[in-house]
Amino acid sequence: MREYALDIADLGDLRKFQRRSPYNNEPPITVYLRKDVEAKALEIWGTWERLNGELQKRKEKEENYSESLLIVKKYNKDYRRLNTPEAKQREDTMRESGRVVLAAVAINGANFVLKLFGWLYTGSHSLFAEAIHSLADTCNQIILAFGIRKSLQVPNKEHPYGYHPMRYIAALISGVGIFCTGTGVSLYHGVHGLLHLTSEMAPDTSYYWAFLLLLGSLISEGGTLVIALQAASRAARQQNLPLKRYILRGDDPTLNVVILEDAAAVLGVLIAGSCMGLTSFYGMPVFDAVGSLAIGGLLGGVASFVIVSNAGALVGKSIAPASLATINRCLEADEMVRAIHDVKATNMGNEVIRYKAEVDFDGRKLTRNYLDSVDLVALQQELKEVAEAGENGNLESVEEFMLKHGENIVDLLGAEVDRIENELKRKHPQVRHVDLEVL
Repeated sequence: MREYALDIADLGDLRKFQRRSPYNNEPPITVYLRKDVEAKALEIWGTWERLNGELQKRKEKEENYSESLLIVKKYNKDYRRLNTPEAKQREDTMRESGRVVLAAVAINGANFVLKLFGWLYTGSHSLFAEAIHSLADTCNQIILAFGIRKSLQVPNKEHPYGYHPMRYIAALISGVGIFCTGTGVSLYHGVHGLLHLTSEMAPDTSYYWAFLLLLGSLISEGGTLVIALQAASRAARQQNLPLKRYILRGDDPTLNVVILEDAAAVLGVLIAGSCMGLTSFYGMPVFDAVGSLAIGGLLGGVASFVIVSNAGALVGKSIAPASLATINRCLEADEMVRAIHDVKATNMGNEVIRYKAEVDFDGRKLTRNYLDSVDLVALQQELKEVAEAGENGNLESVEEFMLKHGENIVDLLGAEVDRIENELKRKHPQVRHVDLEVL
């Protein structure tokens, strides 16, 4: 019926036959001749093209239903996870990262506008580099905000493991943007300033308003840096890690990028202010051009670190050895497991872990569990009947006995694997995907 888009009523006037069921202790099954079924399908649908079109529609409908069912199950699982203390803690961390990023977007956007007016007024190369720096930070942090939102999207048919790495992708794009835009433009403007020391700026240019703008920028950038450091410090304490190690590990790429960008922004403001002060004091524009080059180099260093750390995370970064050892001990403590081999655990983003291991199951313990689940007296009687049938040359009984109990034992093995996987996910909520290979 599925193959020819027929209903049960369409088979009523077709020839039918009874055949023995391939399953034990099951009644005979009803079969039909394929040529009769094909003739009936053509009678109903007219042509094979219409039949194939109907089959394609039904297939798409089933796929949409399966995908919707998958999404509903995913929402149910996420809802249960959100009620755990660990999940609420991770959600709070994500929200805090989002708030830090949005605050950085607003502050850097305002600083860009102010520095741009300051550069137009003074013509300072250092102030121009700082304006480009703030523009790059604003654009990059908008990308980070998009990455946070995208990483929370539920899995679908095309992306069954979800969008967790989007945070690393957004941070990587941000690093490339800093390198290409901030570093490139700042270095270009600095070199251009060295080659044209007197054509764009007079030594007696007043820097009063520029210094006020830089002071305000220093206060705002410093405030954002403090907010980001406080958020990172709380996240580091939750994982029992020093703040420096937490940042270098890159567990929260968006928060780390904000910290690095704001730290570079504070240093950039100090560099710009110092170079502009030297230019104003000595009347030599060369200091201002060198300041633009220094800011470009600073941005290049930050961008390089962001690119390298997030590229490594996208390739597949292992979790901390202590966390991996804790998960391994939980698996090895199971009575059904004799040993584990070739263990791999990678961080997929958003503190979601994918765990894989080859497991050496205890066959005797598995068999004992199966024997405990059956009636041994009935099993003994069944063995006697199989032995008598074998003595009479009836090997079909032996085959049926082995197929029956062999399939039951394999089903029990699958149930044990599911039990162990669910146990790991229950004890370690950050482990979302478990792949156990039975040796």
